[in-house]
Amino acid sequence: MMLGTFLTVYGVSAISPVIPVYADEPLTRDDINAARSSIPVATNEIDGWAKGPAINSESAVLMDADSGVILYDKNMDVQHFPASTTKVMTCLLAAELCSMDEVVSFSSEAVNGIDPGSSNVGIDIGQTLTMEEAIYCVMLASANEVASAIAEHISGSTEEFAKLMNERARELGCTSTNFCNANGLPNDEHLTTAHDLALIACAFNQNDTCRRIASSKSYTVNATPTQPDTFTLYNHHQMFPGFNYGYDYFVWGKTGYTNVARSTLVTAAEKDGINLVAVVMKAEPGSQYTDTRDLFDYGFQNFQKLYITDNETKFNLKTSDFFNTNNTFFGNTEALLSLDPTGYVLLPKTISFEDLDSEISYSDDISDRSAATINYSYKGNFVGSTNVLMSIGAAEREPFSNAVSGNEISENSVSSTNAPGFQTRGMIYIRIKNLLLYSGIVIGSLLLIIFIVFMIHNYLLSDIHKRHKIKRDRRYSSEFDKFDF
Repeated sequence: MMLGTFLTVYGVSAISPVIPVYADEPLTRDDINAARSSIPVATNEIDGWAKGPAINSESAVLMDADSGVILYDKNMDVQHFPASTTKVMTCLLAAELCSMDEVVSFSSEAVNGIDPGSSNVGIDIGQTLTMEEAIYCVMLASANEVASAIAEHISGSTEEFAKLMNERARELGCTSTNFCNANGLPNDEHLTTAHDLALIACAFNQNDTCRRIASSKSYTVNATPTQPDTFTLYNHHQMFPGFNYGYDYFVWGKTGYTNVARSTLVTAAEKDGINLVAVVMKAEPGSQYTDTRDLFDYGFQNFQKLYITDNETKFNLKTSDFFNTNNTFFGNTEALLSLDPTGYVLLPKTISFEDLDSEISYSDDISDRSAATINYSYKGNFVGSTNVLMSIGAAEREPFSNAVSGNEISENSVSSTNAPGFQTRGMIYIRIKNLLLYSGIVIGSLLLIIFIVFMIHNYLLSDIHKRHKIKRDRRYSSEFDKFDF
């Protein structure tokens, strides 16, 4: 392959340094990897930030799956073809919008509309799968015809489903994503970024059904009257412990490859209560796994999770008498407001909590029981946040859940409305607006009673005074009657 062809097909950025080669000299895989590894890592330019590895993928991001904190950024906002990592969004929507026992039927378009020789599980026209079986086929075996059938089941056509995919992507904060189909087969306008894929993966990671299915090494689809074959699916991702690129803290992932996209990979891993998502795009086969492993090692070895309630002093509400009460009307505890005990920051171990900047924003909506949010940053880079809760009572954090690997997912490791592995206990929440309203009514009523009593009192005093004046005037008049002028 010549240099000009390499720049076009493999997409090395024009501003990225490239190893000098002659135009008529073919490029080896080492040449390609060297050119891509020389692309600058944006987070390495942050003063004091832990230096990340020089990886062979053209774009990559390492993100905290629970808070969205970005640990590593290499070309993360550059658009690429996602290939089959598209299916993370397809299965997320299927899990969010459908019950797992819904029946998915296969049309001629779903079966025959995929590229010949592309990934499939051999489902024929008119056959059916349950939605759960369909998601297993897509996430483990990357079945293109099944992804299309899911799209048709939900939206009637792949074109309408693509609109739904793009709408959901925008809801998740994606800014550079345009999906055109449900399976990621080549389309010049079917594009996303490592950053956007990571945001989608974080939402996928928080869905119990998605995590359960995607973390399975294998799954057997049994024959039914509408699908006559029994077959076993094997997960294509090679980072399961014991696989070719096994990683002890692997949880789930999705592979992708086309000639134009090259290798793409979305992966989630968990260690010591830290949940990370890594996305690499435009890598040569094999490099997607070594790059992902290097990113996870970098994250787990160099970053620490600090709980804000254990470190914050500036917004420590326990030191403010205004927010405290010993009145048993409010319960047996003190604080009317408290910091969410699950809020945390994720920092390089070389940075302390005192190095952070903070900004508080107030909420008009108390439906989530949050009066305000405190966001923390380091040199302009977001590192975590916590909520100021309108509450009384103490909350407890459960111990870290154990790392999840392979098919084994503990109940505590699955994300919920709180941070994974944690829950609040003994928390009594008070709606401050209602409290103020009721207090205002009581105070207004007391003032009205006082006013009425005051008016009655004044009226009675005025009447007594009037009678005394009349009596005095009569007495005075009678005294003058004694003198005859």
